[in-house]
Amino acid sequence: MQTLKQHSDRFWYMDPVAETDRPILGAVVGDTHTLMIDAGNSEAHATLFLDVLAERGIKRPSLVALTHWHWDHIFGLSALTDTVSIASTATKAGIERLLPYAWDDASLAERVEDGREIAFCAEAIQLEYGEERSMRVVLPTMTFDDSLTLDLGGVHVMLKHVGGDHAADAVVVYVPEEKVLFLGDALYANLYAPSWRMTPTRTLRLLEILDQFEAEAYVWSHGSVVTRLDYEKDRDILRDLARITLDFPGNKEAITAQYERLTGRDADEEVQELVSFFVNGSGEEA
Repeated sequence: MQTLKQHSDRFWYMDPVAETDRPILGAVVGDTHTLMIDAGNSEAHATLFLDVLAERGIKRPSLVALTHWHWDHIFGLSALTDTVSIASTATKAGIERLLPYAWDDASLAERVEDGREIAFCAEAIQLEYGEERSMRVVLPTMTFDDSLTLDLGGVHVMLKHVGGDHAADAVVVYVPEEKVLFLGDALYANLYAPSWRMTPTRTLRLLEILDQFEAEAYVWSHGSVVTRLDYEKDRDILRDLARITLDFPGNKEAITAQYERLTGRDADEEVQELVSFFVNGSGEEA
């Protein structure tokens, strides 16, 4: 059972569900507006979030910000008919590409076969929706290009288009008064590539942008809300591996060995997976 959690006076969130690929949904509660972060992977997901907000006496969101175009972050938008939706121009373009798609099993299988869809996403869609594929793709109400700051009354939210390997349209959401940075999926690998991958130059550029935010809590959409210390541990691993990959492109053994020499730690399973991602993406132009 998904429950609503309060991180601070102004920021609430609901945990993800891995099986059906439901990401974390967030709410920034202002005196005049409540902003919902991401729309969820279905109307059921979005509606559940609205219900648990109402149970806590939190004002219904009048705004919703989308972090990127992937299905699990936007399919709940059709349930938010009275909410102004905000996305980057690039995110709107990504959603527009989904408009002609059908979502039956045969259509999903065809797109998995030709690389337009990811196998585990197709499976998650089937689990989330069952036989009734009632999803309706909805375009955002308003768009921005680089950044947009919203005054919710007593608290502000900055939306920043940062891009990255996972999605070129990735947006992070920063709440300065709460020192919360909602990362969305920005730091995850590119899962739509033939082999999952990260590019070192693009990763280093993204980490440099994220370092500009004075956050104390970081939200990984398919993970958890972590402290600055925990985020910095992950950030430093990514930065080290990206830099080493630039010196040893495509050489998994050399990257691993150099990482272990540099850090004095064995490369655990998580690090080895990241090494594979960087090896797969080391030949790409960022």
